[in-house]
Amino acid sequence: MAGTFSLKDGPGKGEIYDQVVAQVCSLPEDEPDLIANLANTAAVLVTAFHHHWTGFYLRKDNCLVLGPFQGPLACTRIPLAPVAKGVCGAAAERRETLIVPQVDACPGHIACSSLSLRNSGSTSTGWRDSARARYRQRQYR
Repeated sequence: MAGTFSLKDGPGKGEIYDQVVAQVCSLPEDEPDLIANLANTAAVLVTAFHHHWTGFYLRKDNCLVLGPFQGPLACTRIPLAPVAKGVCGAAAERRETLIVPQVDACPGHIACSSLSLRNSGSTSTGWRDSARARYRQRQYR
C-alpha cells in the first residue's frame, strides 16, 4: 500500500503538484488494481487541492460510466453518442484534458449537483497521463 498522503508545510502550488505526482505515480507499484488506484488518486487530489468534486469516468461502449470519486452525488452515465455531453464528454470525445474556468459556461454542462455551479473550475480526463509525463520529465532532468 502507498501509505498516507500528507503535504509538507507551506508548499507553493508547483511543489504541491510535484508531491501529488510522485504519490499518484507510486500507487500502481504496490497495487495493480485500476479501481483501487483511481480511488486513492481521487483521495490524493481532494486532499491536496480541496476540490468540490474529484473523480473518474470510465469509457464503456458509447458512454462514460462513473468510477471512483470523492464529493457529492454524480451522474452515473454520460452518453458519448450521438453527441458527447458536458465537460467530461467533450474531453473524452477530443481525447485531451480540458481546463474550464467556469463549468456552467461550458456548452452542454451537466450539473449533476446544484453545488457544482459554484465550482470555479474543472479538469477532465487525462490528468494521470499528464501527471505521469510531468513526473518522468522531472525525474530525468
